Amino acid sequence: MRTLAILPVKSFGAAKQRLGDLLAGGSRRALAQAMFADVLTALRHVPELDEVAVVTGDRGAEWAARAERVRVLPDPAEDGQSAAAQIGVRHALARGFDRALLVPADTPLLDPAEISELLQREGEGASIVPDRHGTGTNALLLAPPDAFAPCFGPGSFARHVSGAEGADVQFSVDELPSLTLDVDTPGDLAEVTRRLEGQRGLAPQTRGALSQLGRMGALPAPAPASA
Repeated sequence: MRTLAILPVKSFGAAKQRLGDLLAGGSRRALAQAMFADVLTALRHVPELDEVAVVTGDRGAEWAARAERVRVLPDPAEDGQSAAAQIGVRHALARGFDRALLVPADTPLLDPAEISELLQREGEGASIVPDRHGTGTNALLLAPPDAFAPCFGPGSFARHVSGAEGADVQFSVDELPSLTLDVDTPGDLAEVTRRLEGQRGLAPQTRGALSQLGRMGALPAPAPASA
């Protein structure tokens, strides 16, 4: 099955506003750029993906996305992740892709092997990958790409389940360890810092950005490991 990954990217200067009490604008921008770079690199290492579509209105993201098997889709309005996802879905349909994998740009721990396994076992229908709280969606696999409309944001997991049921689309819920954590809050930032401390070589761009922020004294204390 020809598969397109859709990676919506908000303008880096406007990214991660919920970290505003912790990080200044320049630091948030650097972190958003680093996470995007790591997610894009991971997706490019998934052999089952035929193309990665970066949906963005940010010129820096456009420049960083110049790579083999990567296409930039303009998003001048920047009306949010769901609207950007629909830009990618329309591209997938126009180019004859059989399925679309939607992944956010703030999941820097993404493991290409986990995505490969998901794509190898899933066919027609949908796969919904929840976040660590079980309320959000950190990946959505749709076959065909317009099986139902993506609707991201708080509470998106329940909306995607309802969307699949309403469209009479067979779906599965797949918990992928490397996709449980998206970085929106200071707690998320502390958790990704803790996880990276024990996994050398993972998410090098994000690791570098966090190291710089740490030297600046801008990071919260790492969250304790779960028992």
